[in-house]
Order: sequence, then structure tokens, then C-alpha cells
Amino acid sequence: MIRIEKVMDKRELKAFIAFPSSLFRDDPHWIDPLYLERIEHLSKKNPGTEHIVWQAWVAKKEDKVVGRITAQIDTLHRELYGEDTGHFGMIDAINDPKVFSALFTAAEEWLKSKGAKKITGPFSLNINQESGLLIDGFDTPPSALMTHGKPYYSAMVEQQGYVPGIDLLAYWMRRTDLHFSPTLAKLMEQMRKKVTIRRLNRKRFSEEMQVLRQIFNSGWQNNWGFVPFTEHEFASMGEQLKFLVPDDMIYIAEIDSVPSAFIVGLPNINEAISGLHGRLFPFGWAKLLWRLKVSGVRTARVPLMGVRQEYQFSRLGPVIALLLIEALHDPFAKRNIDALEMSWILETNSGMRTILERIGAIPYKRYRLYEKQL
Repeated sequence: MIRIEKVMDKRELKAFIAFPSSLFRDDPHWIDPLYLERIEHLSKKNPGTEHIVWQAWVAKKEDKVVGRITAQIDTLHRELYGEDTGHFGMIDAINDPKVFSALFTAAEEWLKSKGAKKITGPFSLNINQESGLLIDGFDTPPSALMTHGKPYYSAMVEQQGYVPGIDLLAYWMRRTDLHFSPTLAKLMEQMRKKVTIRRLNRKRFSEEMQVLRQIFNSGWQNNWGFVPFTEHEFASMGEQLKFLVPDDMIYIAEIDSVPSAFIVGLPNINEAISGLHGRLFPFGWAKLLWRLKVSGVRTARVPLMGVRQEYQFSRLGPVIALLLIEALHDPFAKRNIDALEMSWILETNSGMRTILERIGAIPYKRYRLYEKQL
């Protein structure tokens, strides 16, 4: 017998967060997220909860947790796409169709009670956080702030009536493989006279973060499922970046002294927390700081990049992206960062995909966002 229980208190939330660690125990590529970070993510400390209402459930067999799911309503999403939208997320379960069916039934009934007729996901908790169901690339560990999963998940989700909405791609590139063809190099040289690439000014950190937010919201506004970052969300993200990202790994491109594009290089936190089993105490915090600040990590991720809308379909747009990617090369080399993931990229973003593949990056993971009409 499968029993579905709402997550209603701290003890139940702890079980919800802990479940994937047991599910993936034998997966050599699984990395336990930091427990304290997951607790904060699913609390009022997450600024996204200012516009997201969510509920979580666990599935149990004989009092043992065998699955979990969330359902959420995002008011910002509804302002853009209609008052009948809703989402699911954080789906993990054993390989049992009855468990998946019970979990999705609970989530969908809750969403219907909130007026939802269209469901998309998975999101944790919205598209600006962890997004997508891994469907290809199970043979490598997830990078920072990216999801992992089991190969059977996609079939189980589709059995519940969900159909593919769009795929997200993660690109991988070794630093030494970065190359610019003579044609690209010539274009970049021509544009250097028009484009100024500078570091983020840490003395004006808060202001600079809001500049990045404006660029991101401009550049991504026409993408599938776009929801704008709020000022509070980007400020909160900035507090994390201030601690995790060195000064020379955030760059802004200016055109006529106007910030028009940016890129963020993030040391791969998942590499640093591997083996900590989600715990910072009693000695995990020391290991984490050592790996980040002293021994270093060998991989990184580009989690944020944006080019203002007005330049995306011009000759200048792709070249700005190339100049920003080029700017990260030396900081990565200085820190012995050997490879980086650039993610995620919409499968329909042929312009960016072409750029990445022309400079030596390869798609190595695919994530899927699903949708269903209730």
C-alpha cells in the first residue's frame, strides 16, 4: 500500500530533503546537496517564496519514504501566462509506476484547487532555480545548481500524461579546447573598438547586481517560460556570489558606456562538496573552505549570461558573447580550472548553440521540461 503524506513540519521536511540521498546511494555520480542550503531554499529565506506558494508530499510504503514531489503556484508566472498555470518539481521516486501515479495525483489535485489547468515542470521552485528532468547525461555528476535523476524518470512522468515542452542543454568544454577561428577572431578584433569588457565593481556590488538583473530580464524575456528575477532575488543571489565568485570571474560588456551584456563564472560548488554527504558540521565547513579557497576546484559553470534584447539579433550580439567567454579564460587558467559547463541553453537557441560549438564546446547533458493540460 502506498500512502501519500503532506509535508507539514520540520521533521517531515527533513525526510523530504533526505530521501534522494538514500535513493541515489549506489549512484557514483550523485552528490548530496548541502542540507542547510536545501532547508533555506525551502523556507521563507528564499526570496522566490514572495511570489511562489508551494506544497510538498512524500510517498511511503510500510513507513519508508519511497518518493517525493512538490507543486507550486508562481504569481509572476501567472501574470505573464494566465491565472490557470501551475508547476511541479523535485520529483524523485523508486522505479514503481504506482508511486509516481500517487505523487502526481496529489500534486495535480492541489494545483486544481488553486485554479491550475496547465502544468509545467519540473522546477525547484521556478524556472530561475533548478529546472528540468535529466534525460541524457547520467554518466557524469551534476554541476552546481543542476539536477540529477534516474533514467526511468522520463518514462514514468510521461505515463502520467505529460508531454515534452522544451529541452535544455548543458555544454561542456575543456579550457584548452577553447579556440576562435580566423573569421571569429577577426570579428572580435573589429568589435573591440565598440565594446568594453570590464570586471564587476565590487565597491558598488549591490548596484552592479541590479544592472545584471536588468540585462538578464531584457535578454531572456522572450524565452520559453521566462519569469523575471525580482530585485530581492538578484540581491540575495549577489550575497552568495560575493562569497563564492572571485572578482575576475564576473564580467560586464559595455557599449557606449552602457552595460549591455554580462557573464558569471562559478567555481563548481558540487565538486567542492562532494564527499561531505550534505553536512557542514563538524568538519565539513573546513573542507569546503579549503577546497574553494586553497586547494581549488578543477571545474566551473557559467550559470548566468545575458545580452540585452536589442543586440541579440544584430551582428554585435554573438560577438559580445564571444568576448565575454574569452574574458574568463585567463582567470580560469590562473586557478587551474580545466573545464567548464555552460548551462542551461534552450534547445531552440540556435544562435548561442552555434557559437558554443564553433569554439569547442559540446552538448553533454539534456534536461526536459514537461507540460500537461488538466
